[in-house]
Amino acid sequence: MIAASSFAGRQVALFGLGGSGLATAHALVAGEAEVLAWDDNPQSVEKAQAEGIATVDLRGIDWSRLAAFVLSPGVPLTHPKPHWSVELARAAGVEVIGDIELFVRERNAHAPDAPFIAITGTNGKSTTTALISHILQSAGRDTQMGGNIGRAVMTLDPPLPSRHYVVECSSYQIDLAPSLNPSAGILLNLTPDHLDRHGTMQHYAEIKERLVAGSDTAIIGVDDSFCVQIAERLERAGAKVVRISKRLPLSDGYFAQGSDLIEAVDGRRTRIASLDGIGSLRGQHNAQNALAALAACLSAGLTAEEIQDGFRGFPGLAHRMEQVGRKGHVLFVNDSKATNAEAAAPALSSFEHIYWIAGGLPKEGGIGSLRGLFPRIAKAYLIGEAAPAFSATLGEAVAYEISGTLAAAVEHAAADAAASGAGEAVVLLSPACASFDQFRNFELRGEAFRQAVHAIDGIEPIGGTR
Repeated sequence: MIAASSFAGRQVALFGLGGSGLATAHALVAGEAEVLAWDDNPQSVEKAQAEGIATVDLRGIDWSRLAAFVLSPGVPLTHPKPHWSVELARAAGVEVIGDIELFVRERNAHAPDAPFIAITGTNGKSTTTALISHILQSAGRDTQMGGNIGRAVMTLDPPLPSRHYVVECSSYQIDLAPSLNPSAGILLNLTPDHLDRHGTMQHYAEIKERLVAGSDTAIIGVDDSFCVQIAERLERAGAKVVRISKRLPLSDGYFAQGSDLIEAVDGRRTRIASLDGIGSLRGQHNAQNALAALAACLSAGLTAEEIQDGFRGFPGLAHRMEQVGRKGHVLFVNDSKATNAEAAAPALSSFEHIYWIAGGLPKEGGIGSLRGLFPRIAKAYLIGEAAPAFSATLGEAVAYEISGTLAAAVEHAAADAAASGAGEAVVLLSPACASFDQFRNFELRGEAFRQAVHAIDGIEPIGGTR
């Protein structure tokens, strides 16, 4: 745990007692702050009380006595309207911050030179964060990973000058971290997302920009217009900007050329690394993730050889294009995290000869946006409530069956793929749907797929069990 000592001896209110909120409360207590915590959920309050956290309804406290108000990132700060606790804090002139801000202040106070890589973007944050952490650990660096992935940031080990921090930051967390100052900040991409919480795309982009604006080195993907403008704006302001692109040859920066990762300096191009044969980093979207990791790890002092070795050993993230098994020429891929059509597109664009398992609880818009990828699909196996609607969209363009259950879909897809003459046939679970009609969450759906695949006679598991 990182003790939040910056508020020692002072009173701090905290709202939101979920996982990260409870961890933050414990960090404040460990730092000898006087904590007053609350949540709208009585069960969360009871859990905090059982763990020794002082709780009180914040509507009845004296806000003028507070040094700060710590808000959990899941609680609305601005849109659709500020939470009542935020309105009380603002009325009293109390600073509103989050757990990332607490981490930043502790690093600044105790180990300001500790390498700190922060990652944001609409898509790819988690994979990039995990990849950078894996490369650093593989190279023997003392590495801590957390934030919006895995561990709450205040549960990481305390800052030391030689300790590397790799922290995924959501827009909600950035909005609550005014002092955010990573040694390397990564902005992967920007597409409309979370606008119910940020109001407009412009405001959403402004929040994301703060992460790279405060960085010693700003690593920015320039494959969308918002990020191009941000890179130009920061460069004009004198910031050190490193551009990356998964599809455009750059005169300065890092870009992908097939499976090669290229460094460009004043128009001179040098091949730095390769993703050839690395299944966990397959696809154009993973090229962007790898480019960001390459730039960040080089800025942290790693060699190109150390980074290449890290790429080769990266297992990928569970449920995100996770290769779980192979039998002969058939590869089995778990992309259960793809809970809508947009999220399914990267996997569908990464493979040919796909035996696609799709369906579940349908999302608005269906799968019509994936029509351009239908030629890659040899056959679809439809499950859950979405099956009738998906079959209507597929029509005569793609052969399909209504499998009903995931177990039946795996069995039938595996048999059809094995009988195909394709050089590599891929049985792909990328549902383009929520899981809730048949599974409690996408993780359980992905685990059911993995177990069904591993039960196939003669299967060679990939990556072991998770």
